[in-house]
Amino acid sequence: MIRSMKKWPLLVSFVFVLLTLPLQVVGAQDTIPIAAIYGITGAAADASVESVKGVRLAVDSLNQSGGVLGRQVKLHLIDNQSTPIGAHIAAESAVATGAVGIVGAAWSSYSLAIAKVAQKRGIPMISSYSTHPQVTRIGDYIFRVCFVDTFVGQVMARFAYEDLHARTAVIFIDLTSDYSIGLSKIFIENFRKLGGTVLHEIAYKKKFLELNDQIRQAKKAAADVMFLSGHDESGYIVKKAQDAGITSIPMGGDGWSISTFLNKGGKDLKLGYFCSHWSPSVDSEISKMFLADHKTDLPPKVGTVLAYDATMLLADAIRRAGTTDRATVKNALKQTQNYQGVTGTITFNHQGDPVKSAVIMMVRDGKLEYLKTLEP
Repeated sequence: MIRSMKKWPLLVSFVFVLLTLPLQVVGAQDTIPIAAIYGITGAAADASVESVKGVRLAVDSLNQSGGVLGRQVKLHLIDNQSTPIGAHIAAESAVATGAVGIVGAAWSSYSLAIAKVAQKRGIPMISSYSTHPQVTRIGDYIFRVCFVDTFVGQVMARFAYEDLHARTAVIFIDLTSDYSIGLSKIFIENFRKLGGTVLHEIAYKKKFLELNDQIRQAKKAAADVMFLSGHDESGYIVKKAQDAGITSIPMGGDGWSISTFLNKGGKDLKLGYFCSHWSPSVDSEISKMFLADHKTDLPPKVGTVLAYDATMLLADAIRRAGTTDRATVKNALKQTQNYQGVTGTITFNHQGDPVKSAVIMMVRDGKLEYLKTLEP
């Protein structure tokens, strides 16, 4: 009898494991996990705040309306530490969570690293704000809701030549940014095709923004326009150029869309232009509904609505797939047509890029003004 009693603790433990195991399995399937990868720390942290907010707004909205496939969405927010290596590690972490898909990142340098892992591991990825053409060329699991640099470069070159009547340009290029290098190349090619002349390609590195020599070069060139292909550091450069008496009209890509561009000097800009993905002034019912539903969570930022669209589109694909199987969700994404997003109607081409319009914004006396919409 005594020997039998010694077995009771083991028996009780075994029964407890059997009883709790099914509960754990059910619990794991109560939610649909998705991952969002952005620069929570490091150089991209300020710019990523908007994107993180958009993902959270989307997840909250989904869960408040009953979730996806009858299950709540569980968000895994992962820091890419604002480095390509950190982005690679973050992507592996996203795979390990069991996430159905990845939303992010913002900067192309990090999305390129994430995309390589996502493609290899077979997990769908939708970048919200990475416009470098190479991102989606990595494979068929990679998508984005923003337009690509090829389109931005063409749009801004045409706007400079036709709308601003510019015939000469200087280009500022951040040598540490895949986005800046790629966008500069496309702008230069298209501006020259139209008949324009590029007087100087002025290189800099974002971590070293003294730029005295570069500003002197730009002032000496006295070009009609000055195209700055970087991110929010462009705000610092345009202020420095303006203070130096440079009269070239500053222009930029969608890297100017983040609010920190204004904080870093753009608020002092008297006149400039850039290409953006969205404006609160766009005449769209979906956009108006978004603004009405989230008026207490905003003011709205481009990064916020792009991340919101990316997250909602992933949820829409999971619904259409009827399953959380990653390959099936990927196939549903590939079939996306006429999805009504806040930033526009999205139809994916064979590359996983959206066919959508672009917005030209004007900075006048530090204030952003909607100018016009250009169709692809």
